[in-house]
Amino acid sequence: MKPDATPFPNLAEMLVEQSPDAIVFADTAGIIRVWNMAAERIFGFTKSEALGANLNIIIPEHLREAHWRGFERALGERATKYAGQALPTKSVRSDGIQIYVELSFAIVLDADGGVLGALAHARDITERFEKARVDRKRLQELEKKLHRKT
Repeated sequence: MKPDATPFPNLAEMLVEQSPDAIVFADTAGIIRVWNMAAERIFGFTKSEALGANLNIIIPEHLREAHWRGFERALGERATKYAGQALPTKSVRSDGIQIYVELSFAIVLDADGGVLGALAHARDITERFEKARVDRKRLQELEKKLHRKT
């Protein structure tokens, strides 16, 4: 065996499928081509429901216009301005419930540098986001009380 060869011929597929974070890949038309088990768990759509569907299934309607502008810009530039960053945003589950997810993005290029599509890693941060919101509100209330006393 060559030193760079893996003893696991399907390792890349196993890594994607067993990732603890959702892995979603959409082609240049925004059609979902990769959807792992974590994506099923987070967004509620099965693989058979998601594959071949438009990304709009997980984008809240009021965010779609901004999403597609950014998507097209990133494909055109062959890079995302958010490289190396994880961004919190709203998403929507299959049951219509809005959640907060932390997303990181990459534009996937072929061997010749042509754009194949966009890759996103996502994790559900709804609980953490809601707790932070409650904490911020409580802090504001305490600051108001403190200012009233002074």
